[in-house]
Amino acid sequence: MLPERSPDHDEAAPGGTARPSAPHVPTVPASDASFSAPADGQAMLAAIVTSSDDAIVGMDLSGTITSWNASAERLFGYSAAEALGRSVTMLLPPERLDEEREILAALGRGERVDHFETERVKKDGRRIAASLSVSPVRDATGRIVGGAKIARDITLRKRFEAEREELLAKERAAREQAESASRAKDAFLAMVSHELRSPLSPILAWARMLSRGLLDEEKTRRAIETIERNARAQAQLIDDLLDVSRIVTGKLRLEVRPVDVVAVVDAAIDVVRPAADAKGIQLERVLDSEVGPVAGDAARLQQVVWNLLSNAVKFTPRGGHVQIVLERVNSQVEIAVSDTGRGIAPEFLPFLFQQFQQAETGSTRSYGGLGLGLTIVRRIVELHGGTVGAESPGVGGGATFTVKLPRMLFAGTAGESERRHPTAAEAAPSARYAPLDALRVLVVDDEPDSNDVVSTLLGSCGAEVRVAGSAAEGLAELRRWTPDLIVSDIGMPGEDGCAFLARVRAEPAPIGRIPAIALTAYATTDDRIRIFSAGFQLHVVKPVDPAELVAAVASTVRRLPGAR
Repeated sequence: MLPERSPDHDEAAPGGTARPSAPHVPTVPASDASFSAPADGQAMLAAIVTSSDDAIVGMDLSGTITSWNASAERLFGYSAAEALGRSVTMLLPPERLDEEREILAALGRGERVDHFETERVKKDGRRIAASLSVSPVRDATGRIVGGAKIARDITLRKRFEAEREELLAKERAAREQAESASRAKDAFLAMVSHELRSPLSPILAWARMLSRGLLDEEKTRRAIETIERNARAQAQLIDDLLDVSRIVTGKLRLEVRPVDVVAVVDAAIDVVRPAADAKGIQLERVLDSEVGPVAGDAARLQQVVWNLLSNAVKFTPRGGHVQIVLERVNSQVEIAVSDTGRGIAPEFLPFLFQQFQQAETGSTRSYGGLGLGLTIVRRIVELHGGTVGAESPGVGGGATFTVKLPRMLFAGTAGESERRHPTAAEAAPSARYAPLDALRVLVVDDEPDSNDVVSTLLGSCGAEVRVAGSAAEGLAELRRWTPDLIVSDIGMPGEDGCAFLARVRAEPAPIGRIPAIALTAYATTDDRIRIFSAGFQLHVVKPVDPAELVAAVASTVRRLPGAR
């Protein structure tokens, strides 16, 4: 059924309505709308028809055109000579012929058609959207002898309506997307808060018990292990957030060199093995030692393998099985990590590598984490020119993740020694801390706990340490006491570390030439640029390994002029 349109004579838009399955032309009684003029009014009526801006077409009850004004010529392209005597159906698309039969039937019943929106065809074959009004024409005796059809081109109006609907649809979609993003942001912030707070709970609890002397020797050892393990877990969460930030801003960089993939995989296995052993999970290693090297960043590739193995162990129940296979397939090196764990639902597979995506959400999640690991894996692999994919028969069927990396075309050996993932459960064996005998160090940080631990560490290595809780205190201390080195935080209230060092460099020698290390949690590339531009010689990121900090202090003082 053709819809009845509101009487709107504005010009508008393309297209037209689809062919109705049962065409119906809306009609109204025509008692006061039919054309019937006395003889003395015929001239006036003819003048009106001729000068009208609307196309006015007269026709008899069979649909034969009997009159055709100038506007009809302009609208449809036919001259009066071409149109007169022909059926009005020459203007109709083939699928709309039933409309004209219904219009003629309505005329025969003395009804009129008002503002019926449809399509018509011009002489050149183009279709236009048209609004039609048709009224019966009566002779002097009142008998219906034909009809007068008024047609108006509404193509522009239809186009504007379509564009408006498109804009409204886009606006609705954009609003829904913004609302969805806002909800996702809120959910993510809640998840970050939860994941960062979770390791803090045991750290604070054990630390309080240690400070109050409530623990015996065995519990003290367990407390220290728990504190270290949770601190490393929290550091990994922060590293993941920073990596995602680098990915989003396009600042994730690789130190590319020939890499022995076997060594990378073995290093990642060593890190994951304690967690697998704790759950009784069999960790099977199937490595082809002849796969050859790949060009890449050994530390980042180890991060990829570690992430996949950690996920496999995390989602595999106690007593399960995890297998890692390394092999050469044509010109690629493939690393496949398979498990007998919970598997992946088919509907979630397409979203597996998107950031912040997790199969479970909310406070009832079975597993923690930020949902960033696989996003980082995909980006690192893509930066190496490779691909990563996942397969799973479904929930309960386990999963297989496969990384494909291009193999180097020439022989070579890895140019980088093995590096452990920062969350390695066991500390790398280390020699004694570098001696700092008689070295004078000023530590500037607004966090008393940080000042305390850094001063204790450096002091235990023989350094003479003084601390300051702000940039102003640090500058005052420098005017009383001249150190060999400054270790300063960056984020401090009132005046940050960069501004503090700028004031130090403005001082006369020897104060203005004292070397400085930035010890800070600001760790992005932009932060490093700002820190080095401010005049710091070294950038050490919190949380820092004690041996790393001592080595950084010793090497900075040793290689820079002006230090004692």
